[in-house]
Amino acid sequence: MEITWLGHSCFKIRGSQATVITDPYPPDLGYTMGKQTARIVTISHKHPSHTFTENIEGEPKLIRGPGEYEISGVLILGLPTFHDAENGAKSGKNTVYLIEIDGVSICHLGDLGHELNARTVQELGNIDILMVPVGDVNTLNAGMAAHVIRQLDPKIILPMHYKTPPLIREAEPLEKFLKEMGKEQIEPQPKLNVTKSNLPEVPQIVVLTYPALAA
Repeated sequence: MEITWLGHSCFKIRGSQATVITDPYPPDLGYTMGKQTARIVTISHKHPSHTFTENIEGEPKLIRGPGEYEISGVLILGLPTFHDAENGAKSGKNTVYLIEIDGVSICHLGDLGHELNARTVQELGNIDILMVPVGDVNTLNAGMAAHVIRQLDPKIILPMHYKTPPLIREAEPLEKFLKEMGKEQIEPQPKLNVTKSNLPEVPQIVVLTYPALAA
């Protein structure tokens, strides 16, 4: 399985039977997603920065909220959460997705805005890869993200939704999260190739490069 980061909260997960794209964004965000092809698209909440599907070809199946789904051998569980720490009173609802693909469990937190309750942690179960927002501003800040990571205890942590040069929205930089996690710097890589058998024994933060920045 191959994972690439397309910017913001958008990842492409290419499995043996299907490709999943998470939270696609519009051109006015500053990033350029380009034309993509996918079988499945997950959307965590209704904000325009996470729902732009016009550039995705292949007539993908859109998953827009809580529930259980099985598409092309990919199992997906959507769990209801909130975009803020006030039960959605400020920013509304959010869906956390657990994606089982090629024997690997991936959790995409969307724009989660609060620490998880015990029931959600139990329902998510064992997580291999966690895609976690770390940029504050309408989602988790560095300290909250670190707490959620401890709650879920994943093998690999993929930070997302943080400030980069292309992003025109406000967000905290990645360095603030890395400092919170006790890391000075992590060398970015263009993609993550992973199987169930090569997952690390000790939790590892992996920073993926937005393709345009790597060019």
